[in-house]
Amino acid sequence: MFQRFFAFLALSATLLTFAQAQEPQSNLQRTKLSAGMYQIDVQIAQTPEQRQIGLMFRKEMPQAEGMIFVFEQPATQCFWMKNTLLPLTAAFVADDGRIVNLVDMKPMSEDSHCSKEPVRFVLEMNQGWFARKNIKEGSRLGGEFFASRR
Repeated sequence: MFQRFFAFLALSATLLTFAQAQEPQSNLQRTKLSAGMYQIDVQIAQTPEQRQIGLMFRKEMPQAEGMIFVFEQPATQCFWMKNTLLPLTAAFVADDGRIVNLVDMKPMSEDSHCSKEPVRFVLEMNQGWFARKNIKEGSRLGGEFFASRR
């Protein structure tokens, strides 16, 4: 009898955790970045859990918003789109704000997209945002976030 009860509790906790994991992150710290003359409001994903969830399960995102992923050390960063419903573009960004490379990513895909060189930052925006603003590889992001790293 007790075994069934504990098994039920364990299953309930697992289902609750899974249900919570399907909610988009909305309470992350924010900062402002600039890309040329454009301002971007970004959420900061800096813990391993925040980075793992990223923009998963989000059904919409305003055009001038994104998420920046912050890693402890520069490394080849690779991203995929499992459980991510929005088409996104990833900008792999060097410490000084230089965009190393841009990659368009398909929703719900497990295809891996990697930086061309070691970076600590990855900025995800709605797909096409960078192209519409004529922001390319080699462009620099600005703002307090990168000013202290130049």
